Amino acid sequence: MWLVVGLGNPGDEYAGTRHNAGFMLVERLAGAWGVELRGRLFKARTALARRGAEEVLLVEPKTFMNRSGAAVRAAMAGKDVPAERLVIVYDDLDIPLGEIRVRKRGRPGTHKGMISIAGEIRTDEFARVRIGIGPCPAGRDAAEYVLEPFRRAERPLLDQSLEDAAEALEMVLDGRIDRAMTRFNRRIAGNPAT
Repeated sequence: MWLVVGLGNPGDEYAGTRHNAGFMLVERLAGAWGVELRGRLFKARTALARRGAEEVLLVEPKTFMNRSGAAVRAAMAGKDVPAERLVIVYDDLDIPLGEIRVRKRGRPGTHKGMISIAGEIRTDEFARVRIGIGPCPAGRDAAEYVLEPFRRAERPLLDQSLEDAAEALEMVLDGRIDRAMTRFNRRIAGNPAT
């Protein structure tokens, strides 16, 4: 079994905001895989999907971003999923909108959701797909900026990011993370967000 966790904040006031890019991807996957996210297990909305012979538990923590680790730890323990079968999907201000990055492991940086997860499960040895939402405009407070909704003009780049992230995630689940990194970990020439 794989555990795919999209990070974000629960509630209608946060729907469609930059910080909820992880939720957006999990919801897209749930729709594509024909499953419904429900809010009963592991302090999260979850949906169990099947990809061939493999089960994948999709997770949207209901603990708010800064406490995402509590839901991740509960889901890992409840389903007996090791860190090497965990993929976290989240927003990243350091990556331009319209681009994604895939990593096998790494430190959480300044992302509070990732700090919470690494602290709760006591490792940073898990895969992640980072969805670009940057850059933060000069003079803007980053904490406020990530809680704003995407503008209409940004939607095409967001859609491209989510499409790429879904494809990258499928590659990770198929054991092709190196290929996903080669394909997606690059700057896109002419990206208007850079």
